[in-house]
Amino acid sequence: MSDVVLEFYEGLAEEYHLLFANWTQSVERQGAALDALLRRCGAPPPRRVLDCACGIGTQALGLAARGYTVHATDLSPAAVARAEREARNMNVHLTTGVADMRTLDTQVAGTFPVVMAFDNAVPHLLTDEDLDAAAHAMAAKLAPGGLLALSIRDYDSLVAQQPRFTSERVLDAPEGRRILFQLWDWSADGRTYTVHQFILRPEGSGWQTTEHTGVYRALHRVELERSLTRAGLMDTRWYSPEETGFYQPILTARRP
Repeated sequence: MSDVVLEFYEGLAEEYHLLFANWTQSVERQGAALDALLRRCGAPPPRRVLDCACGIGTQALGLAARGYTVHATDLSPAAVARAEREARNMNVHLTTGVADMRTLDTQVAGTFPVVMAFDNAVPHLLTDEDLDAAAHAMAAKLAPGGLLALSIRDYDSLVAQQPRFTSERVLDAPEGRRILFQLWDWSADGRTYTVHQFILRPEGSGWQTTEHTGVYRALHRVELERSLTRAGLMDTRWYSPEETGFYQPILTARRP
């Protein structure tokens, strides 16, 4: 995980909600989907949850509103500050901290029945060494029998396709009209890709454009499963979006 990742989320923190037609509704919808999954996995509220890739709180806030005791951490101080602000605005309680998912074992106190990292956060770990460090750190924060839940893009199909452009979306929302699209630049070996997220908004007679650059690993399912196994976790299971109502595939595993 490089400074590029930190810069990506530091720059995006104040605009992240613009990627959604209605971010507040997305918080509610994702909270409901993840609540149903956690209950299905035997971890209903008021379970303690560590969201170690919280961003501005899209999942953490939704679960906190449903009765979970959430500690939300992220690599980006700006994203954590935004999550704190949104928690106050929504009148929900959560605790926060700035932490790198590779060093949670030294930066976050205690253990949790649930540790999670959603929104394709884990593929920012570009090397096996970083992936294994994060897997071991997340496992160390799990209480015995605890549940780890991660979501990533479906790279098993994306690697074959290597898309270069995501179709533009035109959103008319209370924050105003905006156009969103991404360019994906793949490495020669197809193992990583650079995302350029563009946000266009009307300004006078023209358009204001902002661009945020992030780098991801095209992480195959078996690679992630093997890393979790090396960290001592077991009972890995994938859930499709059709099963959960969440927009990405979800992988769960347990600490013995």
